[in-house]
Amino acid sequence: MEKSKFSGLAGKVLILVIILLNVGCDQISKAIVREHIDYYENIKLFSDHFTLTKVENSGAFLSMGDSLHSGVKFVLLLLLPVLVLAMGIYFVMTRKDLSPSMVFGVCCVIGGGIGNLYDRILYGSVTDFLHIDFIIFQTGVFNAADMSIMGGMLLIILDSFQKKKAIRQLHPEA
Repeated sequence: MEKSKFSGLAGKVLILVIILLNVGCDQISKAIVREHIDYYENIKLFSDHFTLTKVENSGAFLSMGDSLHSGVKFVLLLLLPVLVLAMGIYFVMTRKDLSPSMVFGVCCVIGGGIGNLYDRILYGSVTDFLHIDFIIFQTGVFNAADMSIMGGMLLIILDSFQKKKAIRQLHPEA
């Protein structure tokens, strides 16, 4: 088993830096939006395809869970994410067999999760502000933390497929 490039002290510090950069970019972008964009204002960046608009999301992804009872919401949108993020940090800090892309992906997911959780705790909702409309493909309104989470998940999935492919090449009979 090969030792991870992130297993020493410098690796742990790098992991924390990656997480904090994700949180920082998210929080800075949200602060700018809160300060300079009015609610539901539509600012076109690239024609009608990429727009900025400020909304507050008191639910989870695409406002799911917005209408849940406050006790259920507390468990699902605050308590559970804290536990999952703590487990993610433990996972990425203790595993010595993770590839760089897996570590980076997990750090992005954790950083994005912390950014949105911070908003929920501090403001009671998450500030979303980006919208993409490419005619056949349209997103809901999202933020930098959501991009971190989605990009991180993409890296994790690609890394998993790459590992499965490598295992099949080593053991074609499996």
